[in-house]
Amino acid sequence: MANFVLVHGAWHGGWCWQRVTTALQKDGHRVHAVTLTGLGERAHLLSPAITLDTHIDDVISAIEVEELHDVVLAVHSYAGMIGTAVADRLGKHLKHLVYVDAVLPQPGESWSSTQSAATQQQRLAAAAATTRFSFPPPDPEVFGLTGADHAWVKRRQTPQPGNTYQAPLAFDVQRVAAVPRTFVSCTEPALATIAPSRLRAQDPTFWGGAWLPNSKIVELKTGHDPMVSAPAALTEILRACAA
Repeated sequence: MANFVLVHGAWHGGWCWQRVTTALQKDGHRVHAVTLTGLGERAHLLSPAITLDTHIDDVISAIEVEELHDVVLAVHSYAGMIGTAVADRLGKHLKHLVYVDAVLPQPGESWSSTQSAATQQQRLAAAAATTRFSFPPPDPEVFGLTGADHAWVKRRQTPQPGNTYQAPLAFDVQRVAAVPRTFVSCTEPALATIAPSRLRAQDPTFWGGAWLPNSKIVELKTGHDPMVSAPAALTEILRACAA
C-alpha cells in the first residue's frame, strides 16, 4: 500500500482527480486529493489574502495531519510551485515527486515568471476587475478536452486566487533534487504556458545540473488535464512511481 497526495492546478479542485483516485483506491492505496483554499468546494473562501504560501501550507498540513510518509506527491500545472516547496520543506516525507505537466521554477521565480508579458498583463487585469482579486478560468478546450469531459470541467472550474500568481518561491535546489522526480509531459495538444517547463525538464544544465540526475520524463499523448483525458495512463505512471 502506498500513500498518494494529489494536488490540482489553477481553477481546479480535488474533484479533477476523481478517476485516478478511484483506480488507486481499488488497488488498496491511501489517496488524498487536496483542494486548495479558495478553489473547488472551498471556493467560498476565495479572498485576496490567499497566496502561494496558503496553498503550500494546505498541502504540508494534509501530509502532517494524516501522518503520511513515503508519499508519492503528484502536482498538476500551477501546483508545480507547491510541489517544489513541499519537497524543499518536507522532503523526508516524500518517496517521489511527480510534476504532471507542471511548472518547474527556478529559485526566486513565481508562477508567472515563465509566461509572456501579454499573458501576465491579461491575468492581472482580469483579477483587478474583480471584487476578490481572482482571474476566471479558461475554456477547457485549451486543455484538449471535448464532449462530456469538456462540459464536466467547465461547470466545475472556479476563479483562481490572484495573489498566487506573482508570489516568488525561495527553495534550496539540492534539497528538492534529493527527492526522486518524474515530469509528465502532455503533448497533444501541448499547453503553451507549460512549454518552458517541458524544456527545462530536458535541460542538463537546469538547477545547475541538479535536475536530470534522479529524474525522468514520461510523455503522454493527451492534453493538459490527463487526470481527466487519460486517467488510466496517468494512474499507471503513478503506480510505477510508488513501486
